[in-house]
Amino acid sequence: MEQQQINLGEGIDSWKSMIFLYQSAIKEVTTKLEILNDEFQNVHQYNPIEYIKSRVKSPESIVKKLKRNGYESTIHNMVEHVNDIAGIRIVCSFTSDIYKMAAMIGKQNDLTVISVKDYIKHPKESGYKSYHMLLTVPIFLSDKVVNTKVEIQIRTMAMDFWASLEHKIFYKFEGDAPDYISKELRECSEIVSVLDDKMLSLNQAITLAKKRQEEERRTEGIQIGERKIESKKRFVS
Repeated sequence: MEQQQINLGEGIDSWKSMIFLYQSAIKEVTTKLEILNDEFQNVHQYNPIEYIKSRVKSPESIVKKLKRNGYESTIHNMVEHVNDIAGIRIVCSFTSDIYKMAAMIGKQNDLTVISVKDYIKHPKESGYKSYHMLLTVPIFLSDKVVNTKVEIQIRTMAMDFWASLEHKIFYKFEGDAPDYISKELRECSEIVSVLDDKMLSLNQAITLAKKRQEEERRTEGIQIGERKIESKKRFVS
């Protein structure tokens, strides 16, 4: 089947049809993420993903964003100019897991990465930190294949906690929070970064200590075995 981009001339002529495509895209990508997480657990005995959240923007939110950016409320404009209609958030334990997940997602043959924004290495002025990937996934319908956009945000639990609070605070002030509150939020973002760094360092120290313990146990087991063999030799002689 020929792959097609969504536009008004291809039969995608209603909000309901459009939302169905984005819901399907979330199902496709979420399944892939769960498989990747399970594979990582099987190979490395470790889960990089703590949990996954997803949502499809409401029609009201889509129209509001289009108007804010100066576009008419058409299906074409929604598809072309609103990239986060389908959104998936991956929450990881450690910063290193974020880049592991991004690399694994980028290697999926049927996912096409359109753009990447690393707000961890280059945070927003507000202090916001996250790793964003915009990609397309093919949705196989009965008569066509439609490439559909999905925005993926990957962050640590600490980053997600900060972002959730920041969103609630700015929602209350309708985006016009007092300067002192914005300053406090930026300072909290710096604390989150320190926490993430310390937790990553602690996890690395725990992993190293565990390896040393295993090596010591193996060495001790070998020495015990050698002593038993030596003892048997002396007894026989």
